[in-house]
Amino acid sequence: MNNDKFVIAKNIKEFIMILDDYLVNYPKRYYELRNKMMNDSYKLLELVYLANYKEVEDRKPIQLEALVRINLIDFYIEESYKRKIISDKQSTSISNKLFIINKMLYKWINDEKC
Repeated sequence: MNNDKFVIAKNIKEFIMILDDYLVNYPKRYYELRNKMMNDSYKLLELVYLANYKEVEDRKPIQLEALVRINLIDFYIEESYKRKIISDKQSTSISNKLFIINKMLYKWINDEKC
């Protein structure tokens, strides 16, 4: 099932594909960091879909948990860059995509306050 109308989910899927390409050559000693980054990315997608299917009044806690996942993923990206596992260009590319997802999620949360 492909839900291209749900833009946040579409962007998260694109983010996961980009991230997966960058993490192919991750050093074995940092696999825990790599696995956490991928697992939290998939969990972010799961949370966004879950929030989408909930009633409006029940969405906020799930959306907030999704924001937490975004912050964790951002930390993992930062750590990967500091340890010179990914390049500056890769880090910027991934972070920019994550920033777009973050902005969309905040907009979704704020639009439901009205």
